[in-house]
Amino acid sequence: QSQLEESGGGLVQAGGSLRLSCAASGRSFSSYAMGWFRQRPGKEREFVAAISWSGGSKYYADSVKGRFTITRDNDKNMVYLQMNSLKTEDTAVYYCASRFTAPTNVSHEYDFWGQGTQVTVSS
Repeated sequence: QSQLEESGGGLVQAGGSLRLSCAASGRSFSSYAMGWFRQRPGKEREFVAAISWSGGSKYYADSVKGRFTITRDNDKNMVYLQMNSLKTEDTAVYYCASRFTAPTNVSHEYDFWGQGTQVTVSS
């Protein structure tokens, strides 16, 4: 797997929703765990959510649990992040990433990264 491209970011009011998409190119997408990370202004990149190759296991940061949902479609080589009840503190650049084994919440354990998509939540 070589390229990841995020889309779906934008400006939304607090309480609103957005769905981020990540398109993966290359072979064997269904063999890769996928993750979403974000980098808020002035902060380190942080884990948001991850999903196993089958979609059977999902993991979330405490800050987004109950509001965000990660899913994947292996037939389309896509992974999604549905974000509901958005808060101003969710404003960040969101990145998708992949790794060829089990999902993890550690960014440096991911092998491939997209360029990121900006999400801005206004009050």
